[in-house]
Amino acid sequence: MSKYPVADLSQIKRYSISGRHSKVNTGLMGQHFQTGSSFQSFFASLPDILVAKDLKEFVEHVAQAHINNKAVMLMMGAHAIKVGLSPVLIDMIKTGLISSISLNGAGVIHDTELTLFGQTSENVAKALADGSFGMVEETGKMVNEFIVAAHKNGLGLGEGVGKALLKKKPDSLQRSVLANAYVHNVPATIHVAIGTDIIHQHPEADGAALGATSHRDFKIFAAHVPKINDGGIVMNVGSNVILPEVFLKALTVARNIAPPVNNFYTANFDMIQHYRPRVNVVQRPTLQGGKGYTFIGHHEIMLPLFVAAVKERLNELRG
Repeated sequence: MSKYPVADLSQIKRYSISGRHSKVNTGLMGQHFQTGSSFQSFFASLPDILVAKDLKEFVEHVAQAHINNKAVMLMMGAHAIKVGLSPVLIDMIKTGLISSISLNGAGVIHDTELTLFGQTSENVAKALADGSFGMVEETGKMVNEFIVAAHKNGLGLGEGVGKALLKKKPDSLQRSVLANAYVHNVPATIHVAIGTDIIHQHPEADGAALGATSHRDFKIFAAHVPKINDGGIVMNVGSNVILPEVFLKALTVARNIAPPVNNFYTANFDMIQHYRPRVNVVQRPTLQGGKGYTFIGHHEIMLPLFVAAVKERLNELRG
């Protein structure tokens, strides 16, 4: 017998499970995949629990935004292009799934290299050792020339490069995100941090052109933000710092000039959670209405899955 006092469990107060609110019930559970079933059936079979429920919910918001002609803004780091998602992004542009696309400076490099040379993404560790990292002549010369020409013609950086790629390679619409954005009148804005991209270390780099064209793109981006009011969408895919910061500043510009800009939905797609996307995309902007979502996973899996689900839902809504 213990020398210490013990709780008398016979004195506890209990209640019936019938009176308890439960977060999980059989109606929310997933279903096993039936061989030969459609993608729509697979997506519907996911559990209505936690992130699967969130993904279904966000897909519905995006589909409804499209039906109601609300803006669907896509912001991305360059990694999404580098892992082979250009065909998915081009399809989103062609089918009108997105109303704008915004990239960091590296996105221009990968899009240009894939379009003109059919390859991109060097071995950084190996090239850094001998000082050859980022020193490909064609990329440095051409992209900087595109940007200088855009500056002279009063264009934004994304618009200027998309137009230049189309002129340089008439069949660029098969590979280029920026060329397709230009042709289909989808604003493509590029937000540059000078010194972060390999083209900045080439002699053709023009700081004035980089700054002016990227700032023009910020203003184009900010002019588009009011269109997300009351049901629009902002998605961030893999940009950990630049695009979340750009969005926050553009949102305050929009709310200052053309209020209200509230009641919209945001989502951050990335492989891990970072502070700025979580706070600047998911949390702060939706405090005045709407909802923010976080989806963790590899871009090359998550983005095609998401796009397929939206397309299937739109097909269903249109009958």
